[in-house]
Parts: sequence; structure tokens; C-alpha cells
Amino acid sequence: MSISVMAEDIKRVAADEGLTPEFIREGVDRGTIVILRNKQHAWAKPVGVGRGLRTKINVNLGSSPDMVDSDLELAKVRMAMELGADTVMDLSTGGDIRSLRISVLKESHIPVGTVPIYEAVCKLAQDGKSPVDLTKDSLFSVIRDHFESGVDFLTVHCGLTSRALPVIERRKRTTGIVSRGGSFLHKWMKHNRRENPLYEHYDELLDMTREYHATLSLGDGLRPGSIADSTDSSQVEELLVLGELVDRARDKGVQAMVEGPGHIPIHEIPANVLLEKKLCHGAPFYVLGPLVTDSAPAYDHIVSAIGGAVAASAGADFLCYVTPSEHLCLPDIEDVRQGIIASRIAAHAADIAKGIGGAEKQDLLISQARKNFDWEKVMSLSMDPERARRKRGKVGSDSQKCTMCGQFCAMRENMI
Repeated sequence: MSISVMAEDIKRVAADEGLTPEFIREGVDRGTIVILRNKQHAWAKPVGVGRGLRTKINVNLGSSPDMVDSDLELAKVRMAMELGADTVMDLSTGGDIRSLRISVLKESHIPVGTVPIYEAVCKLAQDGKSPVDLTKDSLFSVIRDHFESGVDFLTVHCGLTSRALPVIERRKRTTGIVSRGGSFLHKWMKHNRRENPLYEHYDELLDMTREYHATLSLGDGLRPGSIADSTDSSQVEELLVLGELVDRARDKGVQAMVEGPGHIPIHEIPANVLLEKKLCHGAPFYVLGPLVTDSAPAYDHIVSAIGGAVAASAGADFLCYVTPSEHLCLPDIEDVRQGIIASRIAAHAADIAKGIGGAEKQDLLISQARKNFDWEKVMSLSMDPERARRKRGKVGSDSQKCTMCGQFCAMRENMI
């Protein structure tokens, strides 16, 4: 069965990437490229993710039970678009979650992702119930509502199955299950002694996804949440199942990408990317970080950018940003700015290594502008022109001066 994607979206992605529609179509049919856009989100720009395309970045946002500020979350959407992010994900768990999701979708002209199980569990909590009271019908009803409202890609933790339970018990992790969706389903499965409903009813989920031309992001419910737990048996067990689910999605004509770790030491990152690409048959790889050390709270945007650059240069396709607030608190608007820029730097550095998307030409242009002391061009070509102009403004009026070297500037002395 051919993969369900709109023909006009293939043309738009091809134009955006500077590639032919035939290249994009072939990648979609093979499952090595996905195009993120729900047919209901007509005002969104379709974004291609996968082999041969520019490395994309995602911006997480959303309320929590302790902090509900819809205006702040919508400001984050606008900042994401302004600073060149490719997608946003609404991970809200507090306040009127549905209303905020609708507002985010209306505001966003880039694809929007969600994790529907969050809303399903929060609905139960409002009635004094727990995740173990979740039913297949209540979960799938929320999923349908997300698709119908225009959500472009959904994280669904289908790979955490009953066969993983003894694996989890056999090797106790330092930080346990750190995925919220994974923890909800693990608790539900142990209490109800039944299979994960997202896995048991996966065919129904695929039919629904195909109907909206949307994409499944197969979540890493067992991703490592600390360096001590990296590349362990639980993570690999889930990845084996995700490979099976990728094949089943392709057989049903549904786009699917795979989410990955997590906290991984830098020397293990290339092996993790290779493992995903092999076991999941070249499916686009969407990584959180990876975070290469646990020792830098308040600087995890830098930790993540280091891991992201290594992962993307090794073949990962999609980076989920991390902010300085990771593991500490809900990010504010400045945290979001720093997270976006750090992630964009990582993606761009990887694209230079992969020879993708004119990344090297961008660096050449900005280097030529520096050589010519064309500061305005340097600013306009930079990833954060506003901050670059602010820094440059401290120098004064001399157009051929910066306070690093002053009169001893090597490029000014050697005008060659």
C-alpha cells in the first residue's frame, strides 16, 4: 500500500529542501522520509524529516499542573517560528489542555505534535482516578480528537509491551522509567495484567493515522534517563518492537518515525543511531538530546547540543531541543530562546558534516562577511540576529573594530 501523504506537500518539501519531488516521493515510499502535516492543519507548512534532508529541530512547550499560562505558551510558539524551529510539541498536563492545544494549532504555521496519553490521564485525574483506570476507548477517543483538531504527529508509546516487563524487573535502573507516557502504561499493564492497548490495537491506530495523512512518532517509553542506564536491555528490547511496528505502519501506508534516547554518553551515540537505523529499517530517527552527561543542571541545552550534533552527524534526522530548565522547572521564554539556538547550532553543524542543504555555503557567506567587516551581513546571516546586534552594539561606531583585538586585528592588518 502506498504511503498516505498529500501530493502538494511532496512538492513543497522538495522546493524547501532544493531537491526533486521524485527524491522526496521515493523516500516517503521507502519510509526513510516522513512529511509532517495533518490534512486538518491546512495553514501549516509541511516539513520533511529523514534521509537526505536538513536536520530538523522541535520545540517542546506546554502547561504543567503547577504552572498554567496560555499566553506564555503561545509566546513560545511565536518565538519558535521566529527563530527558525521546524516544529513544536504541546506537552501540556495542566489547566484546560484541550483548549490550549486548539490555540497552539491556530497560532502555529509549523507542524504541531502532541502526546495524547497525557490528556487522557489528566482527564482521569480530574475525576479522582489514576492511570490504571484508563480504557482503550477513552484513550483512542482522545487520539481521534487530536487528529481531528489538526495535530500533525503524535507520540504513542506502542513499543512498551508485556514482554518488556520481566526485562524491566530483572535489571533495576538508576532512574527507572523517565518517560511519562511510558510510566503511565507500565503502571497500567502491571495493575490490569493486560497488554499495552496501543500495541494490542495498533492496526486501529494506523487506520486512524492514515485517514488524516498524519505521522506516528513511535515513542521511547523506556529511554534511559541517566548515563548509568544508557543502551541497556530495556531500551534495546523496546527498540526491537519499534522495528516491527515500523514495518506494520509501512504495510498500512502510514508514515512513522522512531524516537530515541535520552541520556547517552558521547562515545555510545553513533552506535545507538546505527542500531535504530538497522532495527527500524531506516525510519527517521527523532532524538531527545542525547544528553551526554548528567552533571550540568541549568546547562542542559549545551549538553544536549553536544549530543545532538554527534547524533545528527551519525544519521539522526530530528532533534528535540532541551532548555537550561531541563530537570529543574518549566522553561520561561528566555530558556526557550536558548534551547532553540543551541539545537539549531547542533543541527547546522551536523548538516555541514553530512553535506546537506547548503549548510557549508551558509558558513562561507558569513565568513566572507567577517573578512569584509560587513557587520550587518554577519548579523543577518547569524542564527540569532537580535543577540548578535546587541553584542555588536557595545563596540561603538568604528565599523572595522571589535574589542577582542582592536587595532591588532589580524584580518585588518593582512588585507589579503
